Amino acid sequence: MALLKRDKEEKLTEREKIEERREEVLARGRKFKYPLQYAKHKIVTLTVVISLLAIGALSVFGYFLLYKIQSTDDLLYRITQVIPVAVAKVDGENVRYSDYLMIYKSTITPIEKQGSYEGDEGIESMKQHYKRQALTAAEDYTYALKLARELKIKVTDEEVSQAVEQHRKSGGVERSEETFTRVLDDNFGLSMSEYRRMVYLSLNMQKVSEQIDSNANAVSNEVQNYILEGRSLKDISKELGDKVVYENTGGAIDRMNIDGGRSTMALTLEKGKTSKRFVSTSGSGYFFLTLIEKTDSTVNYESLEIPFTELSARLKAVRREGKVVEGIVIEDSIKE
Repeated sequence: MALLKRDKEEKLTEREKIEERREEVLARGRKFKYPLQYAKHKIVTLTVVISLLAIGALSVFGYFLLYKIQSTDDLLYRITQVIPVAVAKVDGENVRYSDYLMIYKSTITPIEKQGSYEGDEGIESMKQHYKRQALTAAEDYTYALKLARELKIKVTDEEVSQAVEQHRKSGGVERSEETFTRVLDDNFGLSMSEYRRMVYLSLNMQKVSEQIDSNANAVSNEVQNYILEGRSLKDISKELGDKVVYENTGGAIDRMNIDGGRSTMALTLEKGKTSKRFVSTSGSGYFFLTLIEKTDSTVNYESLEIPFTELSARLKAVRREGKVVEGIVIEDSIKE
């Protein structure tokens, strides 16, 4: 009996030794564990601080490039498409820097390809001129977007697609999507998504102008009534005076002519017929058109335009009241 008791005590002692050994190992592990936790915390803190400093430095550098140097670098343009920074404010509405650069690029690209500059001073003056035009256009589009939101006017993706499709088939020539995309890139430096943005802005401005310009609508109704009476567009222009703008091509012009969509409309008409009212592809006003003659490659027509003036008048008022604040200064030495 005593022997069994002694064996039990020896076994218990052995267990205690194992437990003690275990505690020693765990204690040694804790010495490494807690300093490592501290180090991890320190590494995370340093990483956050360095990241914030890097973001701050990049922000300052980006601000310098955009607002001081006014860089039009393609990489910087791509960044503004992702980060919606503002180049100006119109009546409290931010004007996207990316819209300004997009419009500028679409204008300057064909000019640069033509190489029509005379010396370094001529290049710089020309660039400043088109920068000024692009910024003004971006402000106008932005103000139209603000009015559209207030008037609950919307331009759908389907409407944009339909307009792009019409442009692709303009002049009676049907280009493939691949060819049209290449034309946009080669001639204007635009991708299809950028072109769709341009079309969207234009359609939005057009819809806003149609809705707010009660004078243009009234004049166009007068013109329609005169046409129903059988009067020619030239006679109507004499009747209405400076309310309308009359134009005669004076002869055959290329069916691909860029004229606000009039050549395209003329191709759909029969000789001597007058079109219904339609809106200029530039959104500048309403058109009526009478086809004089057409061939497979040319058209000859007379047209009557009723310009939209209300949106322009509102924009002038906004500028006059100091509600346009620009983040960059553009000196334009070229007077039109």
